[in-house]
Amino acid sequence: MAHFVPVILSGGAGSRLWPVSREALPKPFIKLADGQSLLAKTLRRALGCADGSGVLTVTNRDYFFLTRDEYAAINRGGPQLDFLLEPVSRNTAPAICAAALDVSKRHGKDAVILILPADHLIKDEKAFGAAVGEARKLAEQGWLVTFGIEPMRPETGFGYIEAGDAVGGNASKVNRFVEKPNLGAAEEMIKSGRYSWNSGMFCFTAGAVLDAFKKHAPEVRRAVEAAVAATDYEKKPPVIAEAEFAKAPDISFDYAVMEKAEFRAVVRGKFDWNDIGSWAALADLTPPDEAGNRVNGEAVMIDAKQCFIQSGHRVVAAVGVEDLLIVDTPDALLVAERGRAQDVKSVVQKLKLSSHETVRHHRTVHRPWGTFTVLEEGTRFKIKRIVVKPGASLSLQLHHHRSEHWVVVSGTAKVVNAEKEAFLRPDESTYIKAGAPHRLSNPGAIDCVMIEVQTGDYVGEDDIVRLEDSYGRK
Repeated sequence: MAHFVPVILSGGAGSRLWPVSREALPKPFIKLADGQSLLAKTLRRALGCADGSGVLTVTNRDYFFLTRDEYAAINRGGPQLDFLLEPVSRNTAPAICAAALDVSKRHGKDAVILILPADHLIKDEKAFGAAVGEARKLAEQGWLVTFGIEPMRPETGFGYIEAGDAVGGNASKVNRFVEKPNLGAAEEMIKSGRYSWNSGMFCFTAGAVLDAFKKHAPEVRRAVEAAVAATDYEKKPPVIAEAEFAKAPDISFDYAVMEKAEFRAVVRGKFDWNDIGSWAALADLTPPDEAGNRVNGEAVMIDAKQCFIQSGHRVVAAVGVEDLLIVDTPDALLVAERGRAQDVKSVVQKLKLSSHETVRHHRTVHRPWGTFTVLEEGTRFKIKRIVVKPGASLSLQLHHHRSEHWVVVSGTAKVVNAEKEAFLRPDESTYIKAGAPHRLSNPGAIDCVMIEVQTGDYVGEDDIVRLEDSYGRK
């Protein structure tokens, strides 16, 4: 039997889920009410399908350490987890082409690939597994297979697939794809019974999809082949060569291949599916109270109806309001009509025009070594809470415009300060002069937590010169 390789595609800013989803911590990393991220749930689903050939994840290089940490809590001694890192984002067609070339190189052109976006939620894994089994059989016969979802409502935010002649079981030929229709067209399509929602999941052999790229999107295949050929696979995980990959067209797999291919099929899934594309979709995951309010966090509701509130840090009080989305984070607050959940992306677009920090980062910023949280910032100073994971180390670095005072709160810190090296324990501190090379490491078995006070003419994050770095950053 041919190898079977689930491929997870993880990325995308998820701008309609701002302010929780940010460019540096996008939608796949959002924690749901059960404490698991969408990415973690996708990995569990992929591991449930894997048959010994491992799981491949294609993600941006900026997300590798976040992804690795998510996976570490799930796959302990399980199948091999491989990565292929994108240096720049180029939509799903180049990502899938790169994955197919990688799988073909390691397992041959007959290997079957299952493409799983990392931002989907599927609860009925048994029914999902049955659909995957059906898709795998079709893929082994040369079909390019997609998964259709039974429409629950006339949704204008999804694409649709029109089914043609049956090819066995719950599978049919694909007549056509329809991009996000208006409400009237969506209602007519649902009435016809021939249409399903386009889930964005696919199954095919590496050889079949590479042939389809060669025929229908040759410019994508040429650029990605050149990028993969120039990639240093001795480096683990491999980062696709940037100069070549950046030349690949920014185009989705649906547009590039599936809408043009001939030998294509759709398996109509009997499982639940949610792509968590907006706050309205996320709100539906929380059971309502008697007034129709859905609350994640702590809230006081007085004469409020049909509202969704999410707040993990503060009490939110809603008085005499209806049909609102209220999402509170430490540095940004969203208030919107529930019916305009899709328009949240316009907020992000407007913030981008002013290069606003809340587009990219939360107040707590994740780094390969841990996190830092900006507690307060003003003229000539910034105060941070820094958490360094056990065994992790910041880069050896210096700053031109600021000095730093470090106070250890818990754990143990190993400090390099100019020519000196010292170990600091709780209640102990050190002072780093501007221009002095320094490094912070955690040699202990628990998190090292410290408070950093920066003072100087400029306290921006770009005032950093890395002299040595364990994570390949410049």
